[in-house]
Amino acid sequence: MFGGLLCGTGMVSAAFCTSIMQLYICVGFITGLGLALNLQPSVIMIGKYFLKRRPIANGLAMAGSPVMLCTLAPLNQLLFDNYGWRGSFLILGAILLNCCVAGALFRPIGPGTASIKTQVPEEGKDALKQKVTEDAMEMSSPVNLPMKNKTEEEGERDCCEKINQYLDFSLFKHRGFLIYLIGNVLMFLGFFAPIIFLAPYAKHIGIDEYSAAFLLSILAIVDIVARPTTGIIANSKWVRPRIQYFFSFSIAFNGTCHLLCPLASSYTGLVVYSIFFGLAFGMVCAMLFETLMDLVGAARFTSAVGLVTIAECCTILLGPPIGGTLIDTFGDYKYMFIKCGVVMVLAGTFLFIMNYYNYRMLAKEEKERKAKEEDPKSVRTENEGRNNWIKETTQDGPELEPLREEQEGLKKEANGTSEV
Repeated sequence: MFGGLLCGTGMVSAAFCTSIMQLYICVGFITGLGLALNLQPSVIMIGKYFLKRRPIANGLAMAGSPVMLCTLAPLNQLLFDNYGWRGSFLILGAILLNCCVAGALFRPIGPGTASIKTQVPEEGKDALKQKVTEDAMEMSSPVNLPMKNKTEEEGERDCCEKINQYLDFSLFKHRGFLIYLIGNVLMFLGFFAPIIFLAPYAKHIGIDEYSAAFLLSILAIVDIVARPTTGIIANSKWVRPRIQYFFSFSIAFNGTCHLLCPLASSYTGLVVYSIFFGLAFGMVCAMLFETLMDLVGAARFTSAVGLVTIAECCTILLGPPIGGTLIDTFGDYKYMFIKCGVVMVLAGTFLFIMNYYNYRMLAKEEKERKAKEEDPKSVRTENEGRNNWIKETTQDGPELEPLREEQEGLKKEANGTSEV
């Protein structure tokens, strides 16, 4: 709800800006912060609400954003032509305020205590309170902790421990998380730039403004269908155990579409590109957070999303300016699409190879763990034998005393014989 309020405030404030720096603050900082506060909690809540059909839930939830993308491109053009840019910001700010209503409809995360307490006698209230506190801690949400306990814990911890409570930096030792992070940081260098430059590219080859804007609507319509469909496929028993491979394929498929885009020199060709791009874009977005939760688990997902988002923001910000620089340097849009395609194909290939390695290592570790659980006696006997051997090699026991005395006597006799 607070994120929706920031979004609306930022867009309405932008209508009264008189410089580009003020627009950066209102649209870039305030509205951007509000959108972040909308997206991150929504993704985390989906992970808490669903387990068995989580890929489908993610796909359906993510299908909402292309609805806005589908209508936003022609709506922006219409608002700009009729109300100017100031009026457009005011209307868009009013639309974004509806995020507050959506936030109010979320069911709170955490155990329901009201109905339980009525069924518990007075002497069991202390035990119930302790149980509820433990359950809230397992939900890995510091907000759910009682304020008194939270204050006491923060008083006992130093600064590093407080930070680690909200951002689990031990994830940087997690093999799967590091693979996901490197692949996604590379992917986002070419993920959003084609969407930004698709309509300008269409205008560059002589297509009118409304037809160029309609390409984004085509992309979004396909995206709406692709996201829930991808969620259904990813939730199947054949794909979900190896969902990382499916995610890698979708990224490489996305890059292949960009590599073929320069071949589209007519409006029909761009429509075909928009259809395949919308399909590939929807596949990636539907599995973007599901694959992360598959790697780190629900308990550490909150910290993982925060750390990944911080790292990805750098390449998200760099991608479009790099694409714009290529367009200005060569005077042609095709080099921007080629750059994005190459980057995404490399990211998909990297993720496929490294996830294959990760699956092999996980299978090996699981096999070793099961072997130890099935035969703990042999493992204990082996460890005891190794410890005994170490003791025998480092320290002589009492049974070796006669042998040592005999060896010393033989040495003395040998020395006496040599002296004679």
